[in-house]
Amino acid sequence: TKPLHFINTSHIMNLRFSHVDILVSHLQKTVDYHKQLLDGVASEVQVWKNGDFHVEFQVLFHSDKERIFFVHPISGNLKTLLEEKGNGTIYRLCYVSPDVTNCHFQFLSKGIQPENENGDPIHLNDLNKPNETNIMWLPKQHGSSLSIEVLEEETFEKKLSALRAKAT
Repeated sequence: TKPLHFINTSHIMNLRFSHVDILVSHLQKTVDYHKQLLDGVASEVQVWKNGDFHVEFQVLFHSDKERIFFVHPISGNLKTLLEEKGNGTIYRLCYVSPDVTNCHFQFLSKGIQPENENGDPIHLNDLNKPNETNIMWLPKQHGSSLSIEVLEEETFEKKLSALRAKAT
């Protein structure tokens, strides 16, 4: 066998579960309830707009590692999904990786075309949108509304740390 320092590990995506995203009709009411229920703290309301896509969300922090993103869609595909599936729909599993570019290549090598938040193919030069964290989504399968998101770990964790520092 080869010594460890000669083994090529570029094929390893090194994905780690980060959080779940849940659609809600009433953001503040939902966050307040779960904050009390789980003895957690919540971030301030965050806004994400990109073209017709517009959501408000809060992150509930429970313990050092558990996070839940409660998402209230204003317009776009998530608003339609909320109307179709209802309040409390888990619509996304979110993972982090130290190297999203490598993940992109690995998914392509498996015949999986990563996408942007609108379901369009995403290319390497587009990974760094919309919030300065390398991010991509994997295509939904078999009519499912559940998606998988992959975020660049270092930048994303820094942003979450900043949100948690101000959470109440």
